[in-house]
Amino acid sequence: MAAGDDVARAASALLGTPFRLHGRDPASGLDCMGLVEAALARAGHPARLPGDYALKMRSIDRYAGAAERAGLVRGQGPLASGDVLLLRVGPGQFHLGIMGGDGSLVHAHAGLRRVVCSPLPQGEIMARWRLPHSD
Repeated sequence: MAAGDDVARAASALLGTPFRLHGRDPASGLDCMGLVEAALARAGHPARLPGDYALKMRSIDRYAGAAERAGLVRGQGPLASGDVLLLRVGPGQFHLGIMGGDGSLVHAHAGLRRVVCSPLPQGEIMARWRLPHSD
């Protein structure tokens, strides 16, 4: 079984978790970075991601290396289960989500105030990462 599948299952287990900006604990709420942290930890790959950001930002340059520092590698080839996607969903709006095994996206939705599963949103995929050896 691929490590990516473990990450996707861990993310799916967090569906319904409340949304909380900068949230890192599923008991009190998660944002998109918190969801990635929690899913990686539950899949046996704990990581620390930045926590000092706003919902809207002009640039994410200062966070550019965070995924690699957390032990993820750039994804190659087609999208795969467990891939962590960085999306540009609007002007100054960046968002992380995790590809589910069925091609959906598990993400912490600020508007719906919880972790949800939805079709891959229309928006630019700026980058994607995965655990090493999950190709």
